[in-house]
Amino acid sequence: MHLRVGVAQVNTTVGDLRANKEKIFEYACRAETEHCDLVCFPELVLCGYPPEDLLLKPAFIHDLECTLEELAEDVGKACPGLVMILGTVHNHVDLFNAAAVCVRGEVAAYYHKRYLPNYGVFDEKRYFAAGTDAGPLLQLNNVLVGVTICEDAWVPGGPLLDQARAGAQLIVNINGSPFAMGKEATRHSTMSTRANDCAASLVYVNLVGGQDELVFDGGSLLFDAEGRLRASAARFEECFVAWDINCVEGFRQRLRESRLRGHAPISLPILDLDAGSTDRTSSPYLRTSQQKTLQIQPGVLAPSLSEEEEVYKALVLGVRDYLWKNDFSKVVIGLSGGVDSSLTAAVAVDALGSESVVGIGMPSPYSSDHSLVDAELLAQNFSMEFHTVRIDDVFASMLQTMDGLFAETEANVAEENIQARIRGMILMGYSNKFGALLLTTGNKSELATGYCTLYGDMAGGYAVIKDVPKTLVYDLCRWRNEEAGKPLIPDSVLTKPPSAELRPDQLDSDFLPPYDVLDCIIEAFVERDMVASEIIDAGIGTREDVELVGHLLEKTEYKRRQAPPGVRIRPKAFGRDRRLPITNRYRSL
Repeated sequence: MHLRVGVAQVNTTVGDLRANKEKIFEYACRAETEHCDLVCFPELVLCGYPPEDLLLKPAFIHDLECTLEELAEDVGKACPGLVMILGTVHNHVDLFNAAAVCVRGEVAAYYHKRYLPNYGVFDEKRYFAAGTDAGPLLQLNNVLVGVTICEDAWVPGGPLLDQARAGAQLIVNINGSPFAMGKEATRHSTMSTRANDCAASLVYVNLVGGQDELVFDGGSLLFDAEGRLRASAARFEECFVAWDINCVEGFRQRLRESRLRGHAPISLPILDLDAGSTDRTSSPYLRTSQQKTLQIQPGVLAPSLSEEEEVYKALVLGVRDYLWKNDFSKVVIGLSGGVDSSLTAAVAVDALGSESVVGIGMPSPYSSDHSLVDAELLAQNFSMEFHTVRIDDVFASMLQTMDGLFAETEANVAEENIQARIRGMILMGYSNKFGALLLTTGNKSELATGYCTLYGDMAGGYAVIKDVPKTLVYDLCRWRNEEAGKPLIPDSVLTKPPSAELRPDQLDSDFLPPYDVLDCIIEAFVERDMVASEIIDAGIGTREDVELVGHLLEKTEYKRRQAPPGVRIRPKAFGRDRRLPITNRYRSL
C-alpha cells in the first residue's frame, strides 16, 4: 500500500495551450524517470488560471479539448505506466472545472469540482456548473485515491469526507490558490484538519506564478492520515518533488479509531488502474512496487518565510511574470529618491536584472538636492541605467500657458499636479520610444486616500506596490538591505520624512495622519469592512483622522478605477477584491 506521487508545481500561462501542454509533458516525463506511480498538476493548469471570459468562447473550449487529447496520447506513449491528474475544463452539457485522469494514452475519467468559490478574487459561478458527486476513486497499487479540487478541501465534510467514507486512503487536492499575507498558516491548519478528519493522507498541489494582479505561491503540501505535515515544496518557484506515501499507517489508524464509523459508508465508482494487464507482474501500473524496492523516505519541509520575505518574493514573481507573459523585456521607473520608487526599483531589478531597468530622475523647482542624490545612489547600488531630466522649464512654460485660465486664483493642488503630469508625460514618452513598460510607484496608503495624481504618478502599465501599505514599504526596504548585508536602498531614503515635493517644505503629514495610524484605519475600512463609528469605538484612530480617511476613501473611488493592475498581497485589494460603485451616496458613521 505504497505510492510514489510526483507533484508538479508548475507555472503556466493563461491561453497558451501549446506551451502549457509542452510543460506538462516535460514534467510528466520527469515523474516517469523518478519512478512515480502518479503525477499531479494544479487546477486548470492546461488552460491557465483563471481563464475568465476565454471560457465564453466556444473555439477556446474546442481547442482546449483537442489539446488535452493530444497531451494524454503523448504522455501515454512516453510514460506508459504513469497515471496523470491535471486540471482542465470539461464540456459535458455544461462547463465544469475538472480534474482529468489520464492513463494509457487517453482521458479515463473526470472529477468535477463541487464547491465553486464566488467571493474575493473568485468568479467561478460565472463560468462553471457545480459537480454533483465525489467520484470516481482510483485504485492504484491497491490504494484507493480520491481526487478533489481546491475549494472542495476548504469546506468541512464535503467530497473529501465522502471519499473517505467510500474507502479513500489518499486524497489528491489540486489547487489554483493565490497568495495573500497570512494565508499560508490558514492553508496549513485547514488541510491538516481535513486529513485528520478523513483519516487519509492528503496531497495538496498548488499552482505557482503571476497572472495579472494574482500571484500563486506554490508551497504544495503532504499530510499524513493524522494531519501531520510530512513534506512541503518551495514557495514562489516552479519545482517537481516526488513523495513516497505509506498508506498502511493510515489504514491502521482507521482500524484503531472510530471517527468514520459514525458515518454510513457510501459507494463511489472505482477506476481500477491495477487491472492494466492479465500478467500482473508485468503490468505497467505495478512497476514501482513489483520491479523495485521502494524505500519510504521522510519528507523534506521547505524553509519557512518571514512576512517580509514572502511579500517581497510575491512582488518579484508578479512583476517578472507580468513582463514575461506580456512580451516586455524592459521597464522604466521614475526615481524620486523616495522610499516607494526605491522599493519599486529594487523589486524590478530582482525580477528582471539591472540591465532591464531604467530610472529617470525628474527634479522640479521644489525638489530637494538630497532627493536627486539619493536617486542617483540607488541606481548606482543596483547597477541601473539612470537619467536626469529637469522639468523646471517645462513647468514654467505650462504655468505661462495656463496663466489666462488660472488668472486671479491662488496657487493650489492644480499647480502641484501639473508637475506630476509632466513627469508622467516624460516617462510615457520614454516607454513609447523604447518599448519599456512604465512601472508606477504608488502604494496602497496613497491609493486609498487619493494622495496621487491621475494621469501623473498614476500613469503606467503596472503598479508594483499598489497593495502594499506605506508602513510595509519601509519594512520591505529594510528587509532587502538586510538580505544584501548593505544599504542598497540608502539609509537616508528610510530616515527622511516622506514628501511629494510639489510645493515648498511639503510633507505627507501636512495632509494625512501618521502612516502607522493611517494604515490601521485603511485596513479597518477596506479589509474588515468597518464603518467609521466602529473604527472610532475600537480606538484605532481619533474621530478626526477616521472621518478624514473615510471621506478620502469614498470620494477617490473614480481614481482607483483608472489605476493600472498591480500585485495583490493583502487579503482584500483594490480592484479584483474590493468592488464599490463610483456613484454612491451611502454614508455611515
